Amino acid sequence: MARVVSIAYTPGDVERRPADHCARVPVERATVVEQRGNFGDMKGTGGNRQLNVMRAETLAEVAAEGRKTGPGEMGEQLVIAGLDPADPVQGTRLRLGAEVVIEIGKPREPCERFAHIQETTIASGIGRIGVLARVVAGGGIAVGDEVTTIT
Repeated sequence: MARVVSIAYTPGDVERRPADHCARVPVERATVVEQRGNFGDMKGTGGNRQLNVMRAETLAEVAAEGRKTGPGEMGEQLVIAGLDPADPVQGTRLRLGAEVVIEIGKPREPCERFAHIQETTIASGIGRIGVLARVVAGGGIAVGDEVTTIT
């Protein structure tokens, strides 16, 4: 059974682009706003980049390579454990907890900032830093919430 294992966001009162890490703060609970992202998240700008979602299993692989993988350190806002690696394909909808529905979009693309913070190459992140998702239905989520694929 898939579960939310991490939620992170960028609040308005932190430096937006610190030199050595992503500006994400871990939280146990969040309110997710339809067509926006996590409530109060300075990265939740609407469009197709409302949430950055990663699989916990991929984070474990990247951590074994020496990368920074604590909550939000890869630039993600949600980490989900137990998802089938084939599941997060574009167009897939996931229910998080009782209310929230997200739709998986395209894979996230690593940038120079990612490479600098992670002390690696851009190429090392291709296909490994999660996917972008949009919020179809908002509501509350919490670490530990069940995640199901909607058919």
